[in-house]
Order: sequence, then structure tokens, then C-alpha cells
Amino acid sequence: MIDALIIGGGIAGTSLGAQLAPHMKVVLLEAEPLLGYHASGRSAALFEETYGLPSTVALNRASRDVHFAMGTTSPRGLMLLDSGDTDAFEHDLKIMEMTEISAEEARAKVPILNPNIVRRAGYHAEAWDLDTDKIIQTFAREIRANGGDVLPNTTVSGIEKTPNGWVVHTVKDNHEARLICNAAGAWVDKIAAMAGVAPLGVTPLRRSMARLAAPGGHDVRDWPMMFGPGETWYAKPDAGALLVSPAEEDRSEPMDAWPHDEVLAEGLARYEAVMTEPVTRPIASWAGLRTFTPDRNLAIGFDAKEPGFFWQAGQGGYGFQTSPAAARLGADIILGRPSELDADTVAQLDPARFS
Repeated sequence: MIDALIIGGGIAGTSLGAQLAPHMKVVLLEAEPLLGYHASGRSAALFEETYGLPSTVALNRASRDVHFAMGTTSPRGLMLLDSGDTDAFEHDLKIMEMTEISAEEARAKVPILNPNIVRRAGYHAEAWDLDTDKIIQTFAREIRANGGDVLPNTTVSGIEKTPNGWVVHTVKDNHEARLICNAAGAWVDKIAAMAGVAPLGVTPLRRSMARLAAPGGHDVRDWPMMFGPGETWYAKPDAGALLVSPAEEDRSEPMDAWPHDEVLAEGLARYEAVMTEPVTRPIASWAGLRTFTPDRNLAIGFDAKEPGFFWQAGQGGYGFQTSPAAARLGADIILGRPSELDADTVAQLDPARFS
């Protein structure tokens, strides 16, 4: 009998498994051949403490030291560009606790900014790239090192309630477990339905990305991540190239998402409007699904009506940066330990709020 069967091999499932494995028998199931194949493998991969709702910011801040201890961070910086929407610029500048810098200072960091368009900028040095693959693989190794199993390419086909817990049917085998931990990303409500548990009403939202050659032959390695007010687009250096996203949030069914050409083109146009270098043909493009609960706070806790069913869900665009603290909270709840987080934050994350 498995103590905790985790469904989902992205950042939510692997981080929770790493926290639980020293204390109980853990088995993690992932439908795809690779861990982190869907949303986790298509993340913008930035740690920024002030990004998100108050409960997300609390998780970010509680995760910071762990990220640095893991050696998975590298300096990046974050810059907000005012291209005409002054109200949105002022709002983001305040909410994200950024320091306003001059247009000249902004161009010193990114020399292709259009001086006729970008008149103001905000900057925050305390933003770091995250090595997402290293994070997931580190958590997976911790599960295995503590006697747990990580089983990729294992799709759940059915779930039955039993007097002692659950039987989870897969395409390969059946697994008996006392507790199901639902960390299936965009598929969490579908997993809940299989188990006869009421869904939370999560919404997968598509976000597209294009990879561009370094504009104008510039060395972009030290450029900060940039975004437009209201997060209407963003751009981020990546391995000598530049990632550009329209930052769209279009509803989608759970799926292996792909970018929509028109949406991607609109985002590239918004980026291009504030730069002096034109957009060339993308090297590659892709899309991922960011899954949110109805109130956009994460959902971490036991189901309100089924105590053998645990939610680690609704990470949205915050999964990696919140993962150390979110996983600790999940393990604290399951193991009956007090949490480092304040009671109000824990309540904001409790999935019982949707019951």
C-alpha cells in the first residue's frame, strides 16, 4: 500500500514528492515520457518576489533561500517600460516595488530601446533566472533517494474509492494508495472527476512564446527581462537569443498547447513598437498552459469533502518560484505539522474555500 500517490510530474508534483518522501512511501505518476513536459517545461523561468497575489508573494518570499541554496539561480533583473499607458505603468511600478530609472539608464541596459517611445522605465535588480530542469530533476532525485518511485509514461485511466483509500488504474498497472495528491496541472479537475471528487473550477490559459535571434547581433546575455505595462508582452534573454511573448491568457482545454499565429504576431508587434531593431523570423515558437483557480490563489490542502484527496494545484505562472514553500506547506498539512506561513495565507490557499 502506497502512502501518497502523486499524479503529475511537473513542478507541483515533484516538489511535493521531495518533501513527503523522507516521511512516507511516495509514488509519482507522470503521463508523459519526460517530467515537466507541459507547463513546467515551458515556463519563463524567473524568480521575482513581488510577482503575484499576496498569498503568492508570501510563498515566493518563503522560497527564496531554498532557491539560492539549490544553486539554481542566476542574475537577470527586471525592467518595466512605459510606452504610453502611464496609469498601468504607475500601477505596476508600485505593485512590483520597482525603482524608476531614466530612459537613458534603461537604454544603457538595453541599447535597442526606441528613444522616441520609451520615456520612462522601472527596474528591479532582485530578479533571477531559474534553472527549471535542474529544479525538477533535483526534486525527482530526492524522491528516489528516499525510497520513492517516479514513473513517467504512466497515464491514469481510472480511480476507484476503497475502504482503505484508493485504487488508481493506469495503462501499465494498478496502484493502491491511502492518499491521492492531485498535482496534474491543467488536468487536475479531470483527475478529480475520475475520483468522484468535485472539481475546483480551474481554468487553463494559453500563453505563447517566440524565440528570436539576438536583435541586431547584440550580446543579450546581460539584458534584463522586459515587460510592458499591464503585462501586455514580455521579452527575456535565453541562451544568446531572445524569448518574446504576447503574455496572452486565452482559455483552453487541457492539451499539448500550440501558439496561435495571429496572437503571437500581435505580441511581437507590441514588443517591436518599443525597439529600434525589427523582428525577424522566429527561430521557434511554442505555447504552454498556465492553470488558475477561480480566485487565482494556489490551491494547497485536503479536499473539503474527501479527506483522502489532496490538491496541489492552480500554480498559474508561479509554479517554480513558489515551489519550495508551496511543497513545504503541502507536506506540513499532510503530515500534521505547523506551517511557517501565517494563518491568513494558509486560509487563502485552502481549496475548501471553493466548497
